[in-house]
Amino acid sequence: MSWGYSHHGSSHHGSHHGAHSGYGHHQQSGYYPHPQQPQLPPGCPPGIDPVVFYWFQSVDQDGSKKISADELRTALMNNKMKEFNHETCRLMIGMFDKNNNGQSGSQARDGQIDIHEFSALWGYIQQWRQCFDSFDTDRSGNIDANELSRAFATFGYRLSMDFTKLVVRQFDRTSVNTIDFDDFIQVCVMLKTLTDKFREKDRNQNGNIQLRYEEFLEMVLDNTLNMV
Repeated sequence: MSWGYSHHGSSHHGSHHGAHSGYGHHQQSGYYPHPQQPQLPPGCPPGIDPVVFYWFQSVDQDGSKKISADELRTALMNNKMKEFNHETCRLMIGMFDKNNNGQSGSQARDGQIDIHEFSALWGYIQQWRQCFDSFDTDRSGNIDANELSRAFATFGYRLSMDFTKLVVRQFDRTSVNTIDFDDFIQVCVMLKTLTDKFREKDRNQNGNIQLRYEEFLEMVLDNTLNMV
């Protein structure tokens, strides 16, 4: 699946950034903080990294064998050693909450993820970590408009600097004209989701669509529901 969307009708495949395609062949060892790996933790399911299992158990505060967005938030730290923002955690829970119960859409979700879903999310975070660091060229721990613009271009998006600066302003939580790691994930996933919805309507693949007012509202509403 290509991230980019050309206004001249061609998709930019580039590095194929996404939840399952990855950002490279060498993932980092973990995000902050990282637990020490125990020796053969009891109850660890086959195929699950013991580190991932240990971390899941430490976050599963109520022992339900599932974790919520709030529990996930306590596990994830951005570059400033602060908890991830709640919206990004809700977004990622929604992406990986499948439940495997034969249902689809919102009926298949309960707002929590099990160990297998958490393991997939863990790998997703590591891929984003590598991606974020590759664009954080000044190693400041956050991304400014110039760095974000290069990221967009790498993903195949042809977006103006004015738009990129608007994105930074909207997601800048500290009024320093930069965005943190967790906000970077939210921006990129939201942009891809909206682009996919746009492409479905762009039958000529020329970067232009015509929408009725209700169609526009449906696109926005569907994107909002998929984010929570």
